[in-house]
Amino acid sequence: MKRVVVGLSGGVDSSVAAYLLQQEGYEVIGLFMKNWHDDSVTISNECPWLEDSNDALLVAEKLGIPFQTVDLSEQYQEKIVDYMFNEYEKGRTPNPDVLCNREIKFDVFMKIALSLGADFVATGHYCQKSETEIEGKTVYQLVAGADVNKDQSYFLCQLSQEQLSKSLFPIGALTKPQVREIAAQMELVTAEKKDSQGLCFIGKVRLPEFLQQKLQPKEGAIIQIDKDHPIYQQEDKSGLTVEDSLRIEATKIAYTPEMGKFMGNHKGAHYFTIGQRKGLNVGGTKDPLFIIATDVITNTVYTGLTSHHPGLFKKALKIINDEVHWVREDLALANGETLEVMARIRYRQPLQKATLHQFENEMFISFEESQSAITEGQFAAWYLGEELVGSGAIS
Repeated sequence: MKRVVVGLSGGVDSSVAAYLLQQEGYEVIGLFMKNWHDDSVTISNECPWLEDSNDALLVAEKLGIPFQTVDLSEQYQEKIVDYMFNEYEKGRTPNPDVLCNREIKFDVFMKIALSLGADFVATGHYCQKSETEIEGKTVYQLVAGADVNKDQSYFLCQLSQEQLSKSLFPIGALTKPQVREIAAQMELVTAEKKDSQGLCFIGKVRLPEFLQQKLQPKEGAIIQIDKDHPIYQQEDKSGLTVEDSLRIEATKIAYTPEMGKFMGNHKGAHYFTIGQRKGLNVGGTKDPLFIIATDVITNTVYTGLTSHHPGLFKKALKIINDEVHWVREDLALANGETLEVMARIRYRQPLQKATLHQFENEMFISFEESQSAITEGQFAAWYLGEELVGSGAIS
């Protein structure tokens, strides 16, 4: 009998995942990951991880499977929290959920599971795994979840063949309503539980307060750039190589305060991200202001009116080679090669037509249509059909 360790998070998805594996005849063990100690930054006095671990325990008891809690808060602090602060300090916007899967759930946690003699680790992610044979070798495929509204393949975009080979996603072929129905039939305590928001496994943490612990507030200017500013005129790219013209399209505009008008002050450029419209506290404009750029060196936030402002849109992005990750290593591009794909630059964004261009030191993704708020530090993921084949951190 194959043994599988399920990451029971105290939510409905992982509860049903454990039940389905049991039905399939696996020997199932439930493990709850505790990733957070500092209760001073959770939003209210409720202690979410305690409540969640309790729900996970009740589910394990109901299913009659062994259960234990593992404390990974030290690794989480080092691999996720410290990384987040460093990224924010550099003016980038990290994606803790993608990192948490790569570094914690499918690495630290997976090693613990394997040390317990497990053959597989399972989670309640809405995605699917299939396999194919290429040149006599088994190749694992990461496929979108069947529920279009809940597909979470994006969050697993940094997994390796090795990690995928030992992973199971029992609810990937189901829709959320079907999962809730199974939980209700089984009278699992989590059947009606709301989906968790907030940082992966930290519980209900408010990001600004969280950042303010480490990153000191410092006042700086908010500048508004006019949509008709000459910087947005198309430059002539005739005579340029493909690589040079892609580089121009992917490079962010170097704004200076003289280009626009002063709108007020903010508390620190590192608290803001591109495309954000709330939290500026600037009044008096008839249309909403959107953040089009931040400069952490001069501590300046640049804004533009409306979501159609040209400063928000770009047709290409760059990923340095060290950050390019192929889930399907057999599809990796060589210098000078291109590949037509469907891509997204954030979770839940509808897939966009795009082309990958691999060069010696970097890869560019050029989009058929201009994309709003391409953000450094976030992950771009690319698909062939339903299959996620690679990803990389936007630089």
